[in-house]
Amino acid sequence: MDPLLPPGPAAAGGLAPSSAVVSLLLADARLPVGGHTQSAGLEPALRSGLPPEALPAYCRARLATVVPTEAATAVVTAHLLRSAQPASTTRLAEVAAHWAARTPSDAQRHTALELGRGLLRMAGRLWPGHPLLTGWTVPPVRPLVLGAIGAVAGVHATDLARVVAYEDVQTVVAAGLKLSPADPLDSLAWTWELLPDVDAVALAVGSLTRPVEIPSSSSPQIEEWAQAHSRATRRLFRA
Repeated sequence: MDPLLPPGPAAAGGLAPSSAVVSLLLADARLPVGGHTQSAGLEPALRSGLPPEALPAYCRARLATVVPTEAATAVVTAHLLRSAQPASTTRLAEVAAHWAARTPSDAQRHTALELGRGLLRMAGRLWPGHPLLTGWTVPPVRPLVLGAIGAVAGVHATDLARVVAYEDVQTVVAAGLKLSPADPLDSLAWTWELLPDVDAVALAVGSLTRPVEIPSSSSPQIEEWAQAHSRATRRLFRA
């Protein structure tokens, strides 16, 4: 870890939390930022006929397509903000444009904006007045806000990418227990089996520094499910 920007104010105990602990906090499903309202597309997938036992395969499909884009966007954002260059904040617009170009589904972009706003509000509570968390002139979509939090808290780039990938798996697995109730130990075993895939994403994008390097893997079926879900009138999850 080599952050060029100082972390936010110390916590109530007088010491600033370590970046490892901040990573655990960001991966906590209990964060009050709307993540518990998401199924990462699992609800429309099951409605369209995806069998519940295919949940691990669905997670792997996401880890091979949409998740690297999200994780890399967060990593690149954190790098640009850590660089402390005068123009680094304005370059957020460039990162946002690259992310949007790789996220063709307007439903997915809208969801990312909703989640990002919640994250930015949460971060403002934890690091009040921090310059990287105020005065945004670009839409605060989730991966950009996660990148800003990573820069503020000094989270290592690979750990930040790992948080994004792990949180995506946990979102799907947790939603699966609500949509198609099963043995929670099965869900735990599935998550365990997917941990190497989570690490693979983190290692693949953790060293990226430029917006143009953000990967783009097409996922037409996931995008179609997201679009269909946004039009559904009866649903348990928002996305």
